[in-house]
Amino acid sequence: KLQFLYLIASCGRERSWHRRHPPAVAPARRFAADMTISQLFILSPRGDKIISKEYRHDMVRGTDEIFFRKFKFWDGPSAGDTPPFFTVDGVHYAFVKKNNLLLVTTTRANLSPSAMSEFLIRLTKLLKDLLGVLNEEALRKNFVLVYEILDEVIDFGYYQGTSTEKLVPYIANEPVPVEQDETAKKAALGSMSKSPLSRITGKGTKLKGAADAQKTILGSEKGSRKNEIYVDVLERLNVVFNSSGNVVNAEIDGAIIMKSFLAGTPELRLGLNEDLSVGTGDRYGGVVLESANFHECVNYSDFNNDRTLFFRPPDGEFVVMNYRVTHMDYHMPFTIIPFIEQVSPYRTELTLKVKSHFPAAVHASTVLVKFAVPKLTSSVSVELRGGAANQTYEYKAADKTVVWLIKKFNGDTEHMCKAKISFQQQAPEKVRREIGPISMNFEIPMYIVSGLSIRFLRIEERSKSYNPSRWVRNITQANSYICRIN
Repeated sequence: KLQFLYLIASCGRERSWHRRHPPAVAPARRFAADMTISQLFILSPRGDKIISKEYRHDMVRGTDEIFFRKFKFWDGPSAGDTPPFFTVDGVHYAFVKKNNLLLVTTTRANLSPSAMSEFLIRLTKLLKDLLGVLNEEALRKNFVLVYEILDEVIDFGYYQGTSTEKLVPYIANEPVPVEQDETAKKAALGSMSKSPLSRITGKGTKLKGAADAQKTILGSEKGSRKNEIYVDVLERLNVVFNSSGNVVNAEIDGAIIMKSFLAGTPELRLGLNEDLSVGTGDRYGGVVLESANFHECVNYSDFNNDRTLFFRPPDGEFVVMNYRVTHMDYHMPFTIIPFIEQVSPYRTELTLKVKSHFPAAVHASTVLVKFAVPKLTSSVSVELRGGAANQTYEYKAADKTVVWLIKKFNGDTEHMCKAKISFQQQAPEKVRREIGPISMNFEIPMYIVSGLSIRFLRIEERSKSYNPSRWVRNITQANSYICRIN
């Protein structure tokens, strides 16, 4: 019955779309005949088809099963993980992975892979804005709303638009709220910080604020706005160390991300560090960014003078500024120092020392250290030192890897572990070359490596009674944090 009602509503929406947006010229002249996608589906981590939408009806059955089989057991010409674009029997597949969900499009046309990827990335942001949180439960509880969104963003395989602000007035269904899982909620709560914005408002930072940011903007349009705004300063690190613990290569990819629930569309003024410089500057006396780019709504005419930005925030989540730092004058949050000793032809020991260099008041959560062991390995035993109560390890014999987990890593401390690697037979000396590299994955709330900070966030041309809540988070994450042993 629900599917029948949805089919009727879907037909009505398609007719209403063409009434709202009459084509200026004939569709055949506007688009090339081969610039269409045929299918879009969303799969769970188990391969279950949660959402499936046919646009052209020119595909064989079972394309989702073909895709998932290739994704799990890639046997293409290049070894490693499944590439984001591949072709099977004349069908082109493109996918992105978000929160363990697989968003996939298929086509028989010679479409631009970059265009397909960009569309899927924008679709994930759109679904997150309208559902509040993007996970399997949210998709299942809001499947009618999701199909309505897919009807609006794609028409017979042609892209129509993924702007949250333009799409919201045409959405009739209301989302079913979905609670965050406890792990994600604790991570969000832990990442809130006392910030300059909290001092501006004269209020302390409320822990519930981070979780509240995971809500739909549709509720805000229906009159339940709380009149607040969230700002994230996020930095992802790409670092390579040598065996002595020295930095060989380092790069910081940063972004200032904003999500607005403000009443109306007020103009905002955002101030950054006064000693900030882009391209050139004194690297030892201020914050120097190699490059920076801004959202289309941002007016940066005064940025060179006083480091301020003016903009009217659109609905939903958007990136105010992207920036990049490539010089190695900053202290990385962790140093990895390995030491290998061949005890006998049948056993080798790897000693790892990981030291944190951020303030003691800050801690990193869920620090994961992973390294490979030689193929001849028969068993691995690990000795943990220095607060081993919050540490665990696991040897994965099938992958020949060891995973060391530190649940909470305090600042200005160090942890050590010794891995005793036993071999099935007598191993040559060069077997030590098969150990490593060592990779780390972590997240550090309330800490930014580059030193970028937000001085103020003001609302222009508003009365004193208009004083919305403002929240800020500083987060540092490891994107590729590797130590090369050999």
